[in-house]
Amino acid sequence: MLSAQQLQIDGRRDDLLPPTSLEAGRGELLLVSGDGQDQRTALALALSGRMKTSKGLLSWDNSAKIKKVRAASALIDAPGVNEPEQHLSVRDLVTEDLALIPRRYRGALLSKPWLKVNRFEDIAGLWIEQLPADRRLELLTALALADPAIDLLVLDSPDRHSANTGDWLPRLEQLAYDAGRPLAVVAVVSALPDNWDGPAAVIGNSVTHTAPAEAPAEPAEAAEAAQEDPEEVPETLQRTAK
Repeated sequence: MLSAQQLQIDGRRDDLLPPTSLEAGRGELLLVSGDGQDQRTALALALSGRMKTSKGLLSWDNSAKIKKVRAASALIDAPGVNEPEQHLSVRDLVTEDLALIPRRYRGALLSKPWLKVNRFEDIAGLWIEQLPADRRLELLTALALADPAIDLLVLDSPDRHSANTGDWLPRLEQLAYDAGRPLAVVAVVSALPDNWDGPAAVIGNSVTHTAPAEAPAEPAEAAEAAQEDPEEVPETLQRTAK
């Protein structure tokens, strides 16, 4: 289970990430909405253990060790962080990503057989920028899951590639609810789909708002209140009312 309690990242002026709390367990897809790309990326980085928070508590399976969170999670397609370069071919991207898999799992992970086994041979020669949104997401999530240690997927703004939720939501549901390998899946999006009735959260949902102090009543107002109910005002104001 991923648990985030009042995560906050300070910025130069305003919070880069306002206090946010959420939970996501294995076998669950959580959608988190947020207006600004900077905030969405900051949250995705924080949830995957890639960015230090200023305040709050982050844990995975009841462990607050950031190394454990990072080892169990995959950050997918964060703009300006780890999104694939557009000039790369799919084949080159697969070669690069498989090389990052821990050595003990890397033996048989060669790009050509991997592409065949995972049914990406049809797009192997395309540039990343040529990929439809749904195939791009399928490829990136499959590459992340080539590491068997990954139990948590954190996706940064998958909706930015397509306004059609059908290009990304079904894939994330499939991954989260896979009985063979149930994952905790968190997608940080600009807005929740209209028909979404699953787990959801909003960036900044733990911001506390202090109610402004009420200004003292003017003598005339206090006198009027005294006439209506003298027992509810101080005796000195009752004398003023008379």
